[in-house]
Parts: sequence; structure tokens; C-alpha cells
Amino acid sequence: MFDTFIYYLKIILQGLPNTLSLGILGILSAGLLAIILSCLLSLNSYALTKAIRTYIILFTGSPLLVQLFLIYYGPSQFSGTLSKVPALYELISSPWFCAYLALTLNSAAYTTQIFYGALKSLPQGQWQACEALGMDKKQTLKVILPYALKRALSTYSNEVVFVIKGTALASMIPVMDIMGYSNQLNSDYYDFSIFIVAGLVYLLINGLLSTIMRIIEKKSLKFEN
Repeated sequence: MFDTFIYYLKIILQGLPNTLSLGILGILSAGLLAIILSCLLSLNSYALTKAIRTYIILFTGSPLLVQLFLIYYGPSQFSGTLSKVPALYELISSPWFCAYLALTLNSAAYTTQIFYGALKSLPQGQWQACEALGMDKKQTLKVILPYALKRALSTYSNEVVFVIKGTALASMIPVMDIMGYSNQLNSDYYDFSIFIVAGLVYLLINGLLSTIMRIIEKKSLKFEN
């Protein structure tokens, strides 16, 4: 039994680099995009606000799996046109890149809501103090954004975990990540314990990430204690 567990674990861990690269890069890209979108929302431009709100509704209102399929299989409908740009065609034909793009866009939509909510929840006095000093909105954002992001960490840590769990869907397009190798093993052995092993690996990754996020949050909000 133990030998079987180790055998499954060795095979499944071959997908760890893809899972981690998708998760970590997706988290970083989504976080950066969310910061930009949150700042744009704070500028109260009608056109920008409508565009960003539409994007958020589309990506929070539809399943990640559907988004993966659309991003991966959708461009193939225009393969004749896209093939004229080899670099672009190669990029959008990559399952890993399509999974990364879907995770980034999906997570950025949720993260924008978190970061923008943190900005809106700041005491109005902070905005007014910056305004009294003659700062415009862009300058004010530079001052209060770091504080708002620190306050959003506790909620954002949940989104970080969701992104890692979301990488499991990448095997559907297909990407050979942890779930990709798990599915491959299952097709050979039809053993449910394969997915127990995969689940334990995900549990370990998310446990480490949650611990790291708690440490970052504690250090970031140390000034409040």
C-alpha cells in the first residue's frame, strides 16, 4: 500500500512545476491587473467604469471552466487568419498560456472587487486630508493605496487559495499539471486513491500558501497593534 502511494506521488509530482507556475504567475499577474483596475475605478470615469464593470460581471458570472474552453478553443475558429502571425498563433495555441490567461483574467475580476472595496472602505477623512494638501486623485491614490491593500490582505488570501485550486481545471484543455497526471494515472489503474494523493498535494500547497499569507498580513498590519 505504501509503495503504491509513493509510486502515485512520484508520478503526480511531475505536474507540480506546471501547477506552481500557473498558480504563482496567475496570482501575480491578477494582483497587478487588479491594482490597475481598482485605481481606474477610483477615477470615476464613466466609460472606464462601465468597461471594467462589464469585464467583472463577465468573469465573475461565468464558470472558470467555460472561460478556459473559450480562450483555448475559441481562437481555433480563426486559425487561418491567426496563422499569418506565427508568434501570436503559437502563443494562443499553448494550453499552458491559455490556462494562465484564463486564471489571470478570472482572478483579476474577483481581486479588483476586493481591492476596490478596500479603497472605498477607507475613512473619507483620508481622502479629504489629501485633497486639503492640494493632491489630485492620482496623487491621493499613491498615498492611500498601499494602506488599502494591506487592509485587503485577509480577504485576498482566500483568492490566492482559490487560484491554486483553480489550476486543477487546466488539465481539461489539457495541461499536464497535478490533475493532468492524476487523470492519466486513473485511466491506467482506475484507482480512486490516486485522487486522494492529488488532494493531499493540493492541501499541502494551499496550507503553505495560507501560512505565508498570514505571516505577510501580520507583518503588514503590525503598525495597527
